[in-house]
Amino acid sequence: MGDMSEDVAAPEKGPNPWVQAIAALVVVGALGGGLYVIQKNDAEAADKPATCRADDEDKKADAAAKAARRVSGTQLCTALNRADLPTLLGTPQEHALTAYGSDGSVKTAGGGEIPSPEGTVQLDTYTVKLSRSYDELPIAGMEDLLDEARKEPVLGHPAVLYSSRTISISFDLGGGRSETGPGGIARALVVAPDTKDGGGSYELAIWRQDDVRPDDTALLRVAQAVMPLIPGWQTAG
Repeated sequence: MGDMSEDVAAPEKGPNPWVQAIAALVVVGALGGGLYVIQKNDAEAADKPATCRADDEDKKADAAAKAARRVSGTQLCTALNRADLPTLLGTPQEHALTAYGSDGSVKTAGGGEIPSPEGTVQLDTYTVKLSRSYDELPIAGMEDLLDEARKEPVLGHPAVLYSSRTISISFDLGGGRSETGPGGIARALVVAPDTKDGGGSYELAIWRQDDVRPDDTALLRVAQAVMPLIPGWQTAG
């Protein structure tokens, strides 16, 4: 039997240190690649959408996030993994192949850590990632630092729409090796968690498996439907 391989794509961090600090888009590691393969096969075999997993580690992370009054990766995954997500993306015939949350953090130059939970859902055409950064950085001025950026308010919250490069990651499932290369474009929205832009952000990003440029209209539809479902989201008065 020949070697089996699996290709995935992940957004590449921008060069600006400030952007790196607030961006929740990270390169998928080998473990993430393995998770993708297993969950995709399970979902296809059952011919039903993948669900956000909730094992013991997820439950511990949920409890820790609740105690700290933060949102967890599982909660972000649940908000994102809507039954109508494929329709919002313009691919109504598809369903979620993978759905999972994680509760990592971003290290600062001073040695501290900024919680950065995220949820990810992958379909045949699109991958969608929703994350939260608990830094104190406002959205204002970010459009001057990001690629192809413009202000794009979401439900009364300040937000910036911008582009990010993806990295193509190829896994050799037989030999245990991986290779990386240039991918396509991801489109992302960085959204203030409150209407006054008091610091911190949500980030919603979409990219396509075929490296075609994502549809901004689809991204905005997902944002308007998903953001109000995030625990702690403040509705504009």
